[in-house]
Amino acid sequence: MTTPTSQAQIPVYQHDPGELKAWIKAQARELGFSDCVIAKPDAQAELARLQEYLDRGYHGDMRFLEDNLEKRANPALLVPNTKSIICVRMDYLVEVPEPRMVPFAPNSAIIARYARGRDYHKTMRGRLKNLAAKIREKVGEFESRPFADSAPIFEKSLAESAGMGWTGKHTLLIQQKSGSFFVLGELFSSLELPFDEPATKHCGSCSACIDICPTQAIVEPYMLDARRCIAYLTIEYKGIIPENLRRGIGNRVFGCDDCQLICPWNSFAKTTSVEDFYPRHGLDQLSLLELWNWDEATFLSSTEGSPIRRTGYQSFMRNIAIGLGNAPFSAAILQALTERRDLHDELVQEHIDWAIQEQLIKSR
Repeated sequence: MTTPTSQAQIPVYQHDPGELKAWIKAQARELGFSDCVIAKPDAQAELARLQEYLDRGYHGDMRFLEDNLEKRANPALLVPNTKSIICVRMDYLVEVPEPRMVPFAPNSAIIARYARGRDYHKTMRGRLKNLAAKIREKVGEFESRPFADSAPIFEKSLAESAGMGWTGKHTLLIQQKSGSFFVLGELFSSLELPFDEPATKHCGSCSACIDICPTQAIVEPYMLDARRCIAYLTIEYKGIIPENLRRGIGNRVFGCDDCQLICPWNSFAKTTSVEDFYPRHGLDQLSLLELWNWDEATFLSSTEGSPIRRTGYQSFMRNIAIGLGNAPFSAAILQALTERRDLHDELVQEHIDWAIQEQLIKSR
């Protein structure tokens, strides 16, 4: 006896490739993806640029970028029999923000917008698995594997090669009708589907993202020195943050959106309907002092299922200490820094001592 699913299956080789591609894109949108394009599994053109980036040392401590270069360039080495890559994106803005022209709310703890809700990697992978299941119901068995920033993949380059958008001067992908506040995912597949064409670039002579960067991390158009980037320093980097960069970090305690907030194309940014991106535990409105009073147990409970877990408790406190040092003078801040100094390791204490000195300078 056959099931309704098996009765509905038509073997993949009997499908018109163009019609199947259109059907897959429609299914992707039904699953909540903002866009879907089909990329050729070939990223050889990106290797030279990555090598220059590595040679300059701009990757900092992200040594994993030095590994598996062959797999990055040839996705079929990562997942054998890959014939096409289904690239998707998900918008994550809950509300369209005002451009950040100058620092604001200096006592607030600024967390990058993508990180205020559930860890998007889980949301993305789950929906990609659902997309693969839908395709399998239609065409029968095929090989597939979902990814969400979880393997040596030139995901931005692949998406760009298939028209998802273009790489802006801040090195993030920009979509002409939706801006850049989105995350990417990929479904490697054995399906032979027509590839989409790349989009044209539209940054022109604009240098807003370069000019606004608080730490001058965008050293030239399309080239970012991660060692100066607030996102890298507050998330990936686990060491002592150089003193000459601390004031530029301001009150950003996990990531930074400034180069996106200033981008003219984000006047077209779309808001999301995906509940996983909505802020949890008030992470969009907490003050620096509120976060400073978190012990490790509170940190762990308040960041369960959140990308903020990635940085770890002590590094998160390091970031908050910098934010408190950059805040306007406050006797309450000075007292809190002093009272909680010995509760932290030497790494955090280094930044607490700096923050205390910054507060004392402003008290005079």
